[in-house]
Amino acid sequence: MTGERARRVEVPTPAIVRNRRPASLQRSLAGRRFERPGRHGKWMIASTDGPTLLLHFGMTGGLHWSGQEGVDRHRHDRLIVVTGNGEMRYRNMRMLGGAWLARDEAELDGIVGSLGPDAAELDPEELDAVLDGRRGGAKATLMNQRVLAGIGNELSDEILWRARIHPARPVNLLGARKRRELAEVTQDVLVASSRHGRIPREPGWLEEQRGTRDARCPRDNRPLRRSRIAGRTSYWCPRCQRG
Repeated sequence: MTGERARRVEVPTPAIVRNRRPASLQRSLAGRRFERPGRHGKWMIASTDGPTLLLHFGMTGGLHWSGQEGVDRHRHDRLIVVTGNGEMRYRNMRMLGGAWLARDEAELDGIVGSLGPDAAELDPEELDAVLDGRRGGAKATLMNQRVLAGIGNELSDEILWRARIHPARPVNLLGARKRRELAEVTQDVLVASSRHGRIPREPGWLEEQRGTRDARCPRDNRPLRRSRIAGRTSYWCPRCQRG
């Protein structure tokens, strides 16, 4: 979409627009040229030569490009930006995300300003500094978007399994060496997941076992524990990740 100009915006599902009337968003973006997009945590920030379109994908959202206007649209295409060369479709089955419009920097800051630093942008030293002094459980801390933006339920499980840290273990009980290891593992998992477009469901990854009937630890082949931690369904190994 970089460099493309929006001829019009269609909103088949009006409820997907969270902070404006759909007609207002459509009018504001019509005729605007899209600049190179950015991101912060779980947000995509699509700037134009006017307002900014922000997209949050939730658990089931994504972007799809078609070079043919109006052809083979999906019933879960919630917002469509039509250009002279095709159309960008924001598709989201469960509608846990949405679309926001920011007319200026103040409005943009009002939407994403409460977020912590982007987890993918921090080096291990910076990430370790963010964790320093925190007292919550490891999983709850990693998932707290005001502390660290961009890590969700499944990513946190993968990171903690690789770092051999129990998801409920308080962060302040981790020694400096373990915190450093956690920071390095976090970067490794984020980089690999970005390259794959998701957490890899491959041998040697906890994600491959998630949701299977007989989920086993990829490290020692022992049964994984499935329980609710930090309000989310969590997978962890009772042997590798002792409390």
